[in-house]
Amino acid sequence: MNGYSTSTNALRDGGRFLIIGLPGAHLSQDQIQTIREIQPSGFIFFSRNLENPLSFRNLLEQLRSLVEHEPIFAIDQEGGRVSRLKAFGSEPPGAKELGEKADLDLLREHGELTGKLLRLFGLNFDLAPVLDMDTSEREHNSLKGRSFAPDPQDVSRFAKAFIEGLKSQGILCCGKHFPGYSFAQCDPHLELPQSFKSKKELESFEWIPFRALQNSCDSFMIAHIRNFNLDPQGLPATLSSRMISIIRQEWQFTQLLVSDDIDMGAIINHYSLKDTLELSLKAGIDILLLCHRFHLVREAAAILSSFPESIKEEAAQRIENFRNRLAPPLAFSLELFQSIDHEIYSLREKVLGKERAKQRSIEDGKRSPVEIY
Repeated sequence: MNGYSTSTNALRDGGRFLIIGLPGAHLSQDQIQTIREIQPSGFIFFSRNLENPLSFRNLLEQLRSLVEHEPIFAIDQEGGRVSRLKAFGSEPPGAKELGEKADLDLLREHGELTGKLLRLFGLNFDLAPVLDMDTSEREHNSLKGRSFAPDPQDVSRFAKAFIEGLKSQGILCCGKHFPGYSFAQCDPHLELPQSFKSKKELESFEWIPFRALQNSCDSFMIAHIRNFNLDPQGLPATLSSRMISIIRQEWQFTQLLVSDDIDMGAIINHYSLKDTLELSLKAGIDILLLCHRFHLVREAAAILSSFPESIKEEAAQRIENFRNRLAPPLAFSLELFQSIDHEIYSLREKVLGKERAKQRSIEDGKRSPVEIY
């Protein structure tokens, strides 16, 4: 463990700043023991965790029993191809499809049905909506079909309607990905992209939805993207105190800041685990997503615990404030799941028409791991 303390208290201290991914749909004894030791703030779920509706709900109940606090249960349920729960249910319409329809009532309905579905499983945090714009770079930067519109004012209106629906069901949301992947020319799942925009250019375009919705969003997700105009050192936003200070100091955003997955190629190809954790926390990130390397969660917790309390105290308070707003799970039934799933498919038909609704989204551009990440 490279000299870091692995005492129970140390691991729990560091675990406060982690949301972790799990390898499969069932927990091994070693995984159970690790979770008990670390007491992570929460968990994020992917298609690999989704065997069937009942087993997924049971997995969340088991996880709830292993931690001594209200766990953050996060998922990417945006709509379209990034809809984890389509593993055993209907695929909701995607952001671009909804944006093209430009019907705020349908967007609110999409948020409301998403919220109902998440509450049914005991999930409480949706890593949505995407506030990036739809640009020609989408073929290469993982955003294909995930953005509401090419115009930032439209993105603001459409995302606000989705958020209203989602929050009507008690689910907390996350606007992503600041400072913007819209014009990134590579996929951060694979490599570290770079933005060449000036601060003035960003303020007049990419940042409009973030500013417009900062009082509606319960959190922002920070992107792995480099911009030498904002940080002359070239640190990605997730590790950059200069970029995060724009949100914290200039915008006075006091809600949770979440890192994009630190297991992405944009980070692991360039930074060690220790440097990633230390720079992120010092920069002002509150909670880190460690989605795919479960074997490193003990080490990550130990590293985080080794940092001075002065670095951690504000993040810990924001996490606690966020946790206090998490909605409890609803009683589960397969009948209710099937009813909500039917409503989601009906919405899909309203947005796409009966024939297009039958065809699920396909990955027809440059392949991105976004569907499994």
